[in-house]
Amino acid sequence: MAVSLKKGEGVNLSKDGEYDLSMVTIGLGWDVVEQKKKGLAALFSKAAPDYDLDAIAFLLGKDGKVASLGAPDARGNTSLVGGDVIFFNSMRHPSGCIWLTGDNRTGAGDGDDEQIIVKLDSLPAEYESIIFVVAIYQGKANGQSFGGVQNAFIRAVDAKNREICRFNISGDSTFNRFCSMTFAEVNRQGSGWTFRAIGTPHETDRFVDLLKNYV
Repeated sequence: MAVSLKKGEGVNLSKDGEYDLSMVTIGLGWDVVEQKKKGLAALFSKAAPDYDLDAIAFLLGKDGKVASLGAPDARGNTSLVGGDVIFFNSMRHPSGCIWLTGDNRTGAGDGDDEQIIVKLDSLPAEYESIIFVVAIYQGKANGQSFGGVQNAFIRAVDAKNREICRFNISGDSTFNRFCSMTFAEVNRQGSGWTFRAIGTPHETDRFVDLLKNYV
């Protein structure tokens, strides 16, 4: 039976060998609060831009840092492509052990809106933990925040499609300033792994601002 986590709680993914960690799906889902307009405002106002929530993963070494920021771009600037950050412009890690399945730009539909797949049993030993971040793309410019998001969740599902754990969070007016969130992390523990719910919101809508804490 899947474990329902609260902020700060964790669970041992490898407990008694019950789950198959050869391929773990970290699924993220959310709904957007419907904004109802009345009268002339409904007739003449422009359609609001879709909420585009992006799932990002930082792979950290034993020092708690991201070792590789990828190859430099044509101007010599850090591109993050091909490094230890998985995001919409670099969807597959060079190890082949972690990848983003796609970029859902609306949050429409049931189930996971975005998924990051991790072969935990095969992840190279130099990686000690993975931080999972969610950011609203251009949230500041579009006037969007987690205050407009409801039924958000992150869950871990094993290779046999068994849900191991889930962390739910719904935004309200207290989240109106926040456009990104450090959602959860998995940590290597001996020969196994643990999953911890974090749920720390941030005002920035740029995941690279959060990445600075790990370089």
